[in-house]
Amino acid sequence: MGITVHPEAKALIFDLDGTLSDSLPVHLKTWEMIAEQFGFNFDPQILYELTGRPTIDFAKRVVEKYGVNEAPEKIVRMKQELFWEHASLLKPHKPVLDLVFEHHGKLPMAIGTGASRRSAEVQLEALGLNKYFEAVVSADDVTRHKPQPETFLKCAELMGVQAHECQVFEDGVLGIEAAKTAGMFITDVRPYTY
Repeated sequence: MGITVHPEAKALIFDLDGTLSDSLPVHLKTWEMIAEQFGFNFDPQILYELTGRPTIDFAKRVVEKYGVNEAPEKIVRMKQELFWEHASLLKPHKPVLDLVFEHHGKLPMAIGTGASRRSAEVQLEALGLNKYFEAVVSADDVTRHKPQPETFLKCAELMGVQAHECQVFEDGVLGIEAAKTAGMFITDVRPYTY
C-alpha cells in the first residue's frame, strides 16, 4: 500500500529534501567536495542528524568537528553554490510525487523546508514542481527552525487552514517532531522512499 492522505486532512505540507526530492546523494556529494577542499573526510551521519536544519547548522558542525579554519557562513555559500551547480542530478521520490500529482487542484499544498529559499527554488525548478504549491516556507522565512513548528504553522497560515487540518509528509526526525508539536497529521515517508 502506498502513501495515503488522512481522511480529515484539508491541506498537505511537504518537506523538500529527502521527502519530495531525493537530494541526499547530491548533498553528500557536495559536502564531500567541500571536505576535499579543506582536507577532511565528511561523515555522512551528520546529514542524518541534522536533516531539516538550515545549512548554517551543518557548516557550524563541520567547523567544530573537523577544526576547519573558515567562517561557517563562507562554507554555507560554498556548499550552496556547489549544490545549485549539481541540481540537474536531483531526482524526485516517486511515491511522494505521485501524491502531489493526485491531489493537485483538490487540496491546497505547501512546501515546508529547512533549505534556503534559493535552494528550494532550484530544487523545485529542477524537478519541474513549481506550479503545484500554494506556498513555500523556507529557512529564510522563519526564525525558529525545525524541530520548532514555525515552518509548518506558517504553511498552514499561508494556505488559510487550521494547523490540525494539515497533514505533513516528512523524512526527518526534527521535522516529524515539529509536525507533532504543531498538532498536525504526520506521515513519515521513509518507509516509502528508502
